[in-house]
Amino acid sequence: MLKNMSKEELETMSYNDIAYMLIKEKGKMTTADLFKAIVELLGMPKSIYEKKIGNFYTSITKDQRFLLLEDSNWDLKENHKVADLIDKEDLEDVEDVEEYEEEEEQVEDFIDETSTDDEDINDELKDLVILTEDELEQEE
Repeated sequence: MLKNMSKEELETMSYNDIAYMLIKEKGKMTTADLFKAIVELLGMPKSIYEKKIGNFYTSITKDQRFLLLEDSNWDLKENHKVADLIDKEDLEDVEDVEEYEEEEEQVEDFIDETSTDDEDINDELKDLVILTEDELEQEE
């Protein structure tokens, strides 16, 4: 695919799109190997590699299509099952969130059950009389 594309076509693509195609064709690659291949495909000088590899790493890290594996290789998320992507710590976090949400729902239900409308509150308070200290002393 990439070999059949002209340099002009490649230059119109983002580094991430080229990286996507490279991994699709060749499989897992490290950041360094991936960016070297991009620099070579675009015919850029090696100095570009040194100047831009940090930006490339940041960019690919933010791109949701890619997955950084434990062996420091990049792969495409589409090549992995969801179960492979979730580790036990993540599951604990999910369980904590679900537990929190359940507790939050219980509190909301309790509030709904015990809350009264403003009209009910106003009815209860309509006979309320506010006394000053002098009035209180007179009643004693």
